[in-house]
Amino acid sequence: MHCKIETKDIPEIRESNIPQQTSFWAGVKYRQGMEPFAFHYTVSEDLLSPVSNGEKKVQNDILVLVQYIDAHHCFAYVPYGPKDEPDFENHGLFLEELSEVLRPHLPTNCILIRYDLPWKNQWAQEEDFYDSKGNWAGPPPQQNQEFRVNFNTRNWNLLKSHTDILPSNTIFLNLNQHRDRLLENMKAKTRYNIRLSFRKEINVQRYGPEMLDEWYKLYRETAGRNNITLHPKNTFRDVLVNGNGQKNVETHLLIADLAGDYLAAMFLVLSKKRGTYLYGASSNRKRNAMATYALQWEAIKMAQEAGCEEYDMFGTAPNANSAHPLYGLNRFKLGFGGYQYHRMGCWDYPLDNQKYQTFRAQEINNQGYHN
Repeated sequence: MHCKIETKDIPEIRESNIPQQTSFWAGVKYRQGMEPFAFHYTVSEDLLSPVSNGEKKVQNDILVLVQYIDAHHCFAYVPYGPKDEPDFENHGLFLEELSEVLRPHLPTNCILIRYDLPWKNQWAQEEDFYDSKGNWAGPPPQQNQEFRVNFNTRNWNLLKSHTDILPSNTIFLNLNQHRDRLLENMKAKTRYNIRLSFRKEINVQRYGPEMLDEWYKLYRETAGRNNITLHPKNTFRDVLVNGNGQKNVETHLLIADLAGDYLAAMFLVLSKKRGTYLYGASSNRKRNAMATYALQWEAIKMAQEAGCEEYDMFGTAPNANSAHPLYGLNRFKLGFGGYQYHRMGCWDYPLDNQKYQTFRAQEINNQGYHN
């Protein structure tokens, strides 16, 4: 088993379906005060699969964001990376090897590497973790997860984070089908609401930064309705402006209106072969006009026209539990006919165990450091 790594210029990061692993995302996070690093790794295939003889090599890029906790300490965060997914038995082995080769390339005051893994959750493929209605119960307790992931590692050093930064549960929609079939595969109510929005004469348009004030009004209304933390307006400006001119990444602000009354809006990111519904907002007014359905349908069509093969709804509840705060959003997104996907979430590889334990305790008290 072997892993090599070398630094790479940010603009040269190879294209990816995962926008959080592109130069686009590096630019967004740089504007928000983080320091991006890009690396190119080469691994022998047996590091990814226990049945490989290791003769073949796998190469890919990885984006790492360094965020300072205080004046003297920082941590490295890997958003939805690495992209190469090992067999379950090799999750820990790959992360351990990658962490050790990354270590000398990171600041000396870096106390941990946090991987926000895009890989399919190991326990989402085991029948024992589903109820009779097909609802996923979620992974086992943290200690059980760590025991399995660290199995066969040398240092037994991988720890499940107390918080997941990016959504660990989502819904993917397959765009490799005719538009009529996309509609057929939707829930009847969703299909009806899309058609109703047409009859109500909802209009969906693409806009530039000049409409960020209108977006933010809807966003503030949504945040108040759902009791979520507000991001500053510049967060969205960074996403929209930095998406222009980036290699193989486009960002679009879509707004739905009824006779000039803005009712719903969203950010759509097109990256290689994936469209991502990154942020969304809607008004409390005229809910019966079904503006959110018209908006999503337009975004899905745009992604398909751009050559995308999948559409990421980006964030749902893990199951159909009506007590979950995202239950309503879950029903809305599932109505478009996609399938649920459960990721492994955030995993930490401490580089300084003593300082990491202090960080971990502070993070629990502060509800996590969110990127």
